[in-house]
Parts: sequence; C-alpha cells; structure tokens
Amino acid sequence: MPPLTLKGVKVDFPFTPYPCQQDYMNKVIECLQNRVNGILESPTGTGKTLCLLCATLGWRDNFKDTISARKIAQKMGGAELFPGQPLASWGTGATDGDATAYYTDVPKIIYASRTHSQLTQVINELKNTSYRPKVCVLGSREQLCINSEVMRQESNHIKVCRKNLAKVSTRSCMFYNNVEEKSTDKDLVNAILDVEDLVKAGNKQRVCPYYLSRTLKQNADIIFMPYNYLLDPKSRRAHNIELKGAIVIFDEAHNVEKMCEESTSFDLTPYDLTSAMQAVDRLLLEQAKDLGKGDAPEDFNMESGSSGQFLYLIAKIKQIIMDLEAAINSYEMPSNSQGITKPGSFIYELFQKAQVTFETKAAIVEAMEQITGYLAGRKHSFSSPINTLELAFGELQNVTNIVHIHQDNSSHRKKQNTDVWSSASSKKQGNVLSYWCFSPGFSMQELVRQDVRCIILTSGTLSPISSFTAEMQIPFPVCLENPHVIERDQIFVSIIDRGPDGVQLSSAFDRRFDPDNMGSLGNTVVNLGRVVPHGLLVFFPSYPVMDKTLEFWKVRFPVNLKPMFVEPKGKGTFTEIIDGYYSKVNDPSSRGGSFFAVCRGKASEGLDFADTYGRGVIITGLPFPPRMDPRVVLKMQYLDEMCRKKVAGLKYLSGQDWYRQQASRAVNQAIGRVIRHREDYGAIFLCDHRFKSSDARAQLPAWVKPYVRTYDSFGNVVRDVAQFFRVAQKLVSAKLSFGMFSMVLYELYYSCYSVSADCPDDQATAGGSARLCIQYEAEMSASKKRPLGLLDALDYSDHPTGSETAVLTGEEKRSVASLSLPEDSKMAKGRTFMLDLKKNLSHDSFTQLMHALQLYKNSDDLEELVAKGAELLTRDPNTHSLLRGLYQFIRPHHKKRFHEHCVLLTGDGCGYKPEHSLSKEQKETLNAVCSQLDSSQLNKGGSHLKIHTSEMIKTLFLYFHLFSSLGKCGGQPLSNISTDSDISSALFADIKKAIGTQKTNQLFVALQTYKKNNDYENMVATVVSLLTEKDENFGLLKRLAQFIPSHHRQQFLKMLASLSGKDMADGDCSPQGCFLFYIYIHLHHEQTLL
Repeated sequence: MPPLTLKGVKVDFPFTPYPCQQDYMNKVIECLQNRVNGILESPTGTGKTLCLLCATLGWRDNFKDTISARKIAQKMGGAELFPGQPLASWGTGATDGDATAYYTDVPKIIYASRTHSQLTQVINELKNTSYRPKVCVLGSREQLCINSEVMRQESNHIKVCRKNLAKVSTRSCMFYNNVEEKSTDKDLVNAILDVEDLVKAGNKQRVCPYYLSRTLKQNADIIFMPYNYLLDPKSRRAHNIELKGAIVIFDEAHNVEKMCEESTSFDLTPYDLTSAMQAVDRLLLEQAKDLGKGDAPEDFNMESGSSGQFLYLIAKIKQIIMDLEAAINSYEMPSNSQGITKPGSFIYELFQKAQVTFETKAAIVEAMEQITGYLAGRKHSFSSPINTLELAFGELQNVTNIVHIHQDNSSHRKKQNTDVWSSASSKKQGNVLSYWCFSPGFSMQELVRQDVRCIILTSGTLSPISSFTAEMQIPFPVCLENPHVIERDQIFVSIIDRGPDGVQLSSAFDRRFDPDNMGSLGNTVVNLGRVVPHGLLVFFPSYPVMDKTLEFWKVRFPVNLKPMFVEPKGKGTFTEIIDGYYSKVNDPSSRGGSFFAVCRGKASEGLDFADTYGRGVIITGLPFPPRMDPRVVLKMQYLDEMCRKKVAGLKYLSGQDWYRQQASRAVNQAIGRVIRHREDYGAIFLCDHRFKSSDARAQLPAWVKPYVRTYDSFGNVVRDVAQFFRVAQKLVSAKLSFGMFSMVLYELYYSCYSVSADCPDDQATAGGSARLCIQYEAEMSASKKRPLGLLDALDYSDHPTGSETAVLTGEEKRSVASLSLPEDSKMAKGRTFMLDLKKNLSHDSFTQLMHALQLYKNSDDLEELVAKGAELLTRDPNTHSLLRGLYQFIRPHHKKRFHEHCVLLTGDGCGYKPEHSLSKEQKETLNAVCSQLDSSQLNKGGSHLKIHTSEMIKTLFLYFHLFSSLGKCGGQPLSNISTDSDISSALFADIKKAIGTQKTNQLFVALQTYKKNNDYENMVATVVSLLTEKDENFGLLKRLAQFIPSHHRQQFLKMLASLSGKDMADGDCSPQGCFLFYIYIHLHHEQTLL
C-alpha cells in the first residue's frame, strides 16, 4: 500500500492500519519529534511491534532526509530546486526543527526486550516490513561462541574467564581472527540476523559471532539487546553501549520495574561465601603441592612474581571472605524473624570489617577474577562475591538502597566445615546480606542522565498506567491505552463472586484455605470447564495456594471433565508439561484440557495461548505479594516514607497503592493470555468477590473494562457464556476468512441506493455494487466459454480485471498490458505471459519457474511456489509485475494469500477481491441462486430500483457465501440459502397479511432502529404490542425469535415464555436466516421512505 503520512512523516506500513494502529504510530512519532518519553499500552494482537518498528524507522529515514536537504540547500547558496517548497523545510515534520547538520547525529535505535526469544520475534517482524536498516543483536559468549574447544567445557564460566580471553589476546582463535575481514562483508553487514541466524552465519563464514556483533554494532541503525544489557551499568560498559542521543525502546515493559530494581540489588548468601571459600581451599591445596614440587602456577601473572607471595595472596583472599562471613553472622536475629534493617550506607561499614574499602576494592576484585580464571570450568567460582563488591562500590551510588540482614531459609544449607581456618560462625545457621533497591526510577533516571533522545515503554499490559509511571520517576508526557481490534462478540468477561452453591468466593488470607471456599471454587471451575471448549487456563495467586487447593480438589472432585496439567515450580519439566497440554487440546477425541498455573509464573508471563489453547481463563483470586515478606514490608515502608517527605518534582505511590497495583498488574498479565489476535475469542472469569469493588475494576486494562459483567446468580453466568461460545464459534470463525462482515454489508447496501432517481438502466453507467455485480456476471458468463488454461489443473483462475491492472504504473503496466487479453482467449493470454517470462528471465530461471508451477499443480503447496517466485522475480524491480502475473495460475483458495505475499515482496498486490476466492462451481451455484430470486414484491419504488435491488442481492449473496462457507464452524452451503430466503419471505408476507401494511411498516421500522442502536427494550415494546393484539398472531412473535441476535435471544425467549406460560426452546438459528431477514428489513425500510 502507499506510505502513510503521520505528523509529517512518511511511514511504510505493510497494509492499511486499523485506527488503533494509526493512533499508536502517531504517539511513537510524537515522542521522537518532541524528544519526550512515552508509555504506550496496546493489547497483544494489535500489531504493536510492527507499528513500533515502522513508525520509528520511518521517522529515522525522514530525519536523514532532512539532513540531506539542508546540506543541498547550503551548497546551492539559497537557490531552490522546487518553487514553493524550500529545501531547508524538507523533513521538518520528522525533526521538529532540530538543527542537526551531520549524519553521525542520526539517532541510533536501541530496542530492548526481556529475552532473546522475544527479540527473535521482533526481528522476524522487521523482516516483514519494507525497511532494511543495519541491524545488530547483542548476546553473551555462552550464546554466540562457536569455538569447539570452548564449547566442550562443562561450565559456562569457561567462556568468560581469563584463560579463554587469552585466545583472543594471543590471536589463537581462528574465528576471532576473521572478524576484521568479515565485518565488511555485505552479506553480513546488510542482513537482518537474530542470535540463531548470527551463529549460523558464523559457522558458515568461519567468523566469531560474538565479536562480529560487537563490530557490527558500531555502524548499526538499530541494536537489539535484553533488558539487563541496558539497565546494568557494568553490562553497558562491557558492551560499550553509547546512549547519547539514542532512542531507547523497552518492549514487553511490564517487567522493566522489576528489572530496574534487580539491576542495583543483590543477595549474598552463606552458600555463595562457602562456595568461594571451597574454591580457595582447592587452589591453596593445589598450590601447596606445586610448591612442594618446585613448580610455579602457570595461569597467573601476579606482579609479585613469587610463588610464596602468590600463596600468601590466596590465603589473604580467604581471610577476607571469612571476615565478611563473620561480620554478617555476628548480628543476632530478632525473635520476630523480620531480620535487621539498616540504611544503604551501612554496607560500607560492614565491608570495612572485612578490610574491603574503596581503596582496596579494585585489587581484591582483580585477585578474585584471577582465581576465577584459574578455576574456570570447575564447580565453584567467585562470581557472587565479585558482583557484590562491584555493585556496592560501583560508580553509581544508589542512596535509595537498604541493607537487610536476615536468616538463611534457602535450600542451599551450608555444610559443616572442619577446616581449622573456618570462622566460629560457620558452625551455625548463616545470615543473608541483602542490598535492595526500592526505586526502579533510579535506573531510569540514570538512562536520562546519559542524554538519550527519548525512552519509550510499551507492552500489552501496563495497566494501571498511573501507578506504573509514578514508579519510573521520570516524566511521560505521551501516554496511550489502546483498545483492542476485536469486536464485542469475541470477548466475554464476568465477575463471579459466588459459586454454584452460593458460597462467596475469596482468596483473602483468612478464607483461601476454608473448605467451603475451596469446594465452591472447585464447583465453579468444574462447571465452567463444561461450557468452555478446548483449552481452559486457571491461575492461582501463588504456588502454596494452588498446591493446597488442588490437593483438596483431588479428594473432593476425583473425576474431572478436562485433563489437568499443573505448572511446575522449576524449569526442568515445564516444556514437557506444556507440550502435553497442547497435545490434549489438539486431540479431536478429547474435550480439551485445563492448565493450572500461578500469576507471575512462567505461563502467565510469556506464553502464547492463542485460539483453542486458551478459550477461557479463570483468575481464582487477587495475587497480592506475600504481606509479611521482608522485601515487601520494606518496600511499602520506603514508599510511605517518601510520600511523607514530598520530594520536589517527584510523585510517589503510597505503600498500600503499590501493594494493590502489584496484584492488579499480575491479574492483567494473566488475562492477556487469551485474545492473542484479531480473529481470536475467549472468556475471562474473575472469581473473587473483591473484583466487584470499583477500585479493582478500575485497575483492569482499558480494552477489558467495557465488557465486564456482574451476575446475581452463577446459573446466569453459565447460560450466557454457553451462548457466547455458541455464537462465537459460528460468527467469529467466519471473520477469520472475511473480516468485519457487517461493515461490508452496510457499504454494499448503501452504495446500491446512492444512485439518483433518474439513473438510467445502462450497465456502463452503473455504479457501486451494481457495477460490481455486472462485471462479475459478465465474468461468469465469459468463463463458461473459456478453454482450459495453460496449466489446466490449476482450476479456472480469473484474469486480472481493469481495477487490478490499475494498481500498476509505468513499466509494470506495459508488462501487464499483454496479459489483459479478451476473456475468451485464456490460452492466448497464458502464451503471452510465457513469452514475457522468457524475454525477462534466463533459460535456467525460466525452467526453474516452470518446474515450480508444475510442483504447485501436483502438491498444492503455495509457499514453495512463492519462495521460488520471490527468488527469481524480486531481485530486479522490472520483474515484480511478472511475479504478480502468476496470480492467474493461482487456485482460488490461495488467491488472497498470494496477493498478500505480493504486497510484502513487491509493494503492490494483484487486485484481489473476495469473489476471486470462489471456485467455478461456487460461481455457477451463485448465479443460479441469483437468477431464481423473485424480488418483485420487494421493489415498489420504481424501475430504477428493480435492477439495482437485484444486483445488490446478488452481491450480498456473494459476500454472504464467503461469510458462511469459508468459516471453520460450518456455515450452510450456498445451495441451502434459498431455504432461509423462503422463511424470511414467508414471515414477511404472513406479518403483512395479519396486521396490515401500516402496522408492518411500524414493526420493521422498530426492527431497523434496533439493528442500529441495539435498544432491545424499545424494539420489544413495539413488536409485542403489534403482534399480540390477536391471539392467533402470537405464533408470528415466536417465529420472529429465530431472527433476534444471539446476545438478546435468551432474553426474548424468556419474554415469550412469560407471555405464553410455556418454556421456549432456543432452536437452531441459522446465521443465513438472520442475515437474509435483515436484508428484508433494509429493503422494506427503503420502500417506505420512497
């Protein structure tokens, strides 16, 4: 599609954006232009990543154009190339008046996400755009090293130790030696590579991926990296990440708050200290043996040079570690088990007892690193003590940190040590030294101090945004909470405050393990599992709550309707369990599966439960953090203290506000596991009475709030959710193939009646859908005369129409002109196209393409054909039209996909229309149905309406057939539509006969108004008053029930039951019948107006 122009910036987007996507890109460009920070929430499935990449890269291109224009203007000395458009003004929409004059000032884009797997998804999205920036992805040596000698080592530490770095310093690594030469290779410099691609390229080119990525970073336009590379000052220095003037993007930013705090925090456990001491013991023993043999240590380069002095230094390091352990364990823990809390500066007092100061820290760390290098690949290392010292004595002194000493309750219990050098404190339970940061804004403020251009935080779940921005402690002038691209009939949200037995549901501390509460929650899950198809997700507040509840249920509910899969605490078996769940959901003989997990766990954070894998999600309670956890207590105390201080220019949450928003954000993250794209649908159940409070509902995502329902009884929930899935399976799956059908209906209908009253009956002057039907009918009649095409097994593919060719210009028009032959000369058209191919391709390329077409004929594999076509026909822009020319050989069911491929590969499509997806048999059936329609009773307004009404019905049937037949859930075949048409026509006639023309008009006006404004009560009041005046007319009211939309049908049936005193069954209501009835409503309404 042609580029968009947003805020003066041209943005190449692969397709026409939805309004929410355009809003998102506008906000991104606003941040870039105005050099301000932004926080942007857009639900999963709205194309957030694609929008972010296109808007940012489009703005950057405009920025470069501005510099070029200004340089040209300077060289021309004031002369202008184009009158009325000064060169100096070019691109100012991109830069907002920045006085940038050098290309080196063009901002780099630093794109950070939580994991490399998420970055891989982003890079794949980038490949789907027309932008081709220079790209670099940063990874660790563990991920990127391809040296076989290094990879054979058991420990990951071998890859970062001094011993292996020596391979680089001595240039003994062949892969490293090739970096300088290969760093200018165009195939590597211009390629868009993720970590896996980089490793493959390294193996193929015999070059080190790790150092190649560091070299490519210097000239990269966009650099991809995990969060910690950016937030950790030590990692930033190690990777030499320059932030001045850069655009910093945090994707999946719901984790940024936690990462900011953790990057400036540490926990030094007794296990860490014991591990370090055991490493020293091993080294002391080995060195003592070497001294006995007269050998000197090989891998050390100590300034002392003396083996005796070296041994003394090792012993000194051990003494420091023992003194540090003794200092930490010297504090007696209070009886309340809350530990001891000190201000952050206390850390230096504690380390001074172990002879570690600012003056001695550098030498101690260097000695520890050399010991680590010597012991590389062995079980123990100095990583924790080294990181502790570097963080505590780093150049960034965080005054907001707090020191907390508490008893070690971890599974790593220190073994009793009989070493005579061991401190007395080692014989008792050790203490943990914690140095905690409670202000994530500290890391964000540090990024701002690096003079970045702007910081953009984005995610599908940032709500509640107000509390999130308060935690970041930097201004966010640009904010966005985007709606979803789904429709009302794709989402069901219910707050369930009581179970089927009427017991109030609560996960509060005093009720969570109450047998009545657990039993009622179990009954709730079992009953919802009966009506939710396929996959059901159930999230608990924590692992202890989940474990105890499931144990209770196993006794109470021994038989489950859906097979149960439970998220493990560790990572070891997670993949196996989730694969088992996926397999059970995919098993056609099964009723699906249920996956039980915890909020903030692996399943709730990063997994994609799209489509059948997550049709429903149950939140069993509000997942507040553990209230008595020391870190939670201290965090709340810290926030309350900062609120009391009222620091100028900074706004802090209260401790209680933070506590509540932690629970809300965890809920919102779990909710986001369903509705993963615009054709998805699912139900959300909030099973805790506290969700009914206005505060809890206010914290839900903006895209969820409009759909939240509350119920007086559990039975009504089951009834409505069953109806929701019944309708969704019929209607939403059809949208997968056809999009928003209602918009097409309105557009086609009103285009038919946009002609004036004196419109002639000339096909040449017909407009709107009338012309569409005329062209389509002519196409169908012509297709009956066509001989079989060049590749006769490729069905009866349509030729490009005039509108299809119209999208081509210049050379492309000349190439396609030869394809637009008379409709009865398909063979001639094919021969002409073959001549064009031969003229523009080499003999070998032509042969390969013919072979690919033959394979497509036999295998029906479109992707193989597209891959070969792209390889042969996209290198030269002059052959792009030939790729699109293959459209005539594509089978109908592949037409749309091929058109979309062409848009991505060449920038232009093939003029696809929905009718191109109909096979020859479907077209003939459609023509037969349209010819049998009797619209005489519908056209009373003049001869000019007779033609256009007939044409409109043809077109509507065409689109409706796509709506019904392309869906996955079994719409009726086109041949059955006439039955529904007869039903609608008969009901119309019977109503008119029973109540007369005037009252019929009133009834249909009421239905028409209801269709537009969804005002059920007014519609029912009118319809009931008109059809219950006589007892014999009550049957007409019952017949009308099948045409009431699904979201009101149960209500309508209840009303009928109350009128008749009998239960009314919800019979099968065909979507076709409802659709046709609304056509009659439209037509009758227009007759009345005319």
